[in-house]
Amino acid sequence: MARDVVFKMERPGLVEVGQWVEVSESVTPFNVNYMIEPAVAMSGLFKLNDRLKSNGGVVKAIEENDRGYYVTVTFEND
Repeated sequence: MARDVVFKMERPGLVEVGQWVEVSESVTPFNVNYMIEPAVAMSGLFKLNDRLKSNGGVVKAIEENDRGYYVTVTFEND
């Protein structure tokens, strides 16, 4: 089953739709968040039991609004 995760990106042009990206995980005592490497975009917080099983995925969409750029990545097997 695939899972989509949205990441906040500050500048355009750092990734492209269809591109494979790797993510790193940052764990706190109560939450976990992910970063598209190398420091391209950051996800929101997830509960520990909602952790990703994959360390990479494919960029599905990039959207811009008044708050910045948002990258949706699809992770397979999650």
